[in-house]
Amino acid sequence: MMTLTTLMILAGICITLLVTLLVILFKQTRSHEAFIRLETRQQSLNEHVEKLGMQVERRLSESFDKNNTTFQSVMERLIQIDEAQKKITDLSSNIVSLQEILSDKRSRGAFGEVQLTHLLRNVLPEQAFSLQHTFKDGCRADCVLFLPEPTGNIVIDAKFPLENYRHMTNIELPESDRQAAKQQFRKDIRKHIQDIASKYIIPSETSDGAMMFIPAEAIFAEIHSFYPELIEEAHKLHVWLVSPTTMMAILTTARAVMKDAATRQQIHLIQEHLGHLSKDFQRFQTRMQALATHISQAHNDVKEVYISAEKITGRFEKIEKVELETDKGTSAFTPPSLASY
Repeated sequence: MMTLTTLMILAGICITLLVTLLVILFKQTRSHEAFIRLETRQQSLNEHVEKLGMQVERRLSESFDKNNTTFQSVMERLIQIDEAQKKITDLSSNIVSLQEILSDKRSRGAFGEVQLTHLLRNVLPEQAFSLQHTFKDGCRADCVLFLPEPTGNIVIDAKFPLENYRHMTNIELPESDRQAAKQQFRKDIRKHIQDIASKYIIPSETSDGAMMFIPAEAIFAEIHSFYPELIEEAHKLHVWLVSPTTMMAILTTARAVMKDAATRQQIHLIQEHLGHLSKDFQRFQTRMQALATHISQAHNDVKEVYISAEKITGRFEKIEKVELETDKGTSAFTPPSLASY
């Protein structure tokens, strides 16, 4: 038989094994819970990483779309700039061509005539003006306006001295050359005014004034701003300086004057038609009165016919009453004597 010591040793071993087993089971349980928590956290982390990846992908896509739109916009702007550059190049070549045209006196005069002709035909009828009109003395004017008396015919000169104006406004030239061109420009304008006054103000053929057409608003403004003595001299010689804007106002006024003169010329016809209209209205009034009289008479006749109809109806009603009484056994009907009426 086992001794007590052996039993105690066995019991101690069993207890130790039991405790060891419990410790192992406790550790396994904690390890399993930790593994579950780790797996849960890893899954949560994966989901977060996936969401983060989707956000990054979306933002990259949006950024790419914006960059693509910006790039397309920049390309469109570059195309527009390229087209504008081409237009500027074409405009520069056209300006050079225009300067070459206006540097020649003949071409310069033609340019002024073309612009003047365009203004005239936009405002006035063809019979109101004449281009390249020749007077009795053989002098030829660029344009003549045929205005009613007492104004009469007005000559418009379409040429203008541009060469020295171009020199005086060219900033690339030395100041001395520009000043010399400025003085020469004053002389050119004065001579042109005097030539117009001497050639185009013709007694018994034109009015006592003429117009100098300047087809450039800049030159017109330059003269009025810095050469008041030329304006005063032109007024004394009855030469009126006009620009495209002021010419349009003058032509519009001239059209109104022509229309008023044409109306005055036809005033006798208007008066004649008004006389006929007055007679027609008097005749209409007479006939209307006669019609009103007939209508009134017809109304009275209808009224009298209506009264007669009522009387006849009453007579028939009385006759019917008499016949009805006879049918009921009353005394025989005796026609009333004529004396009763």
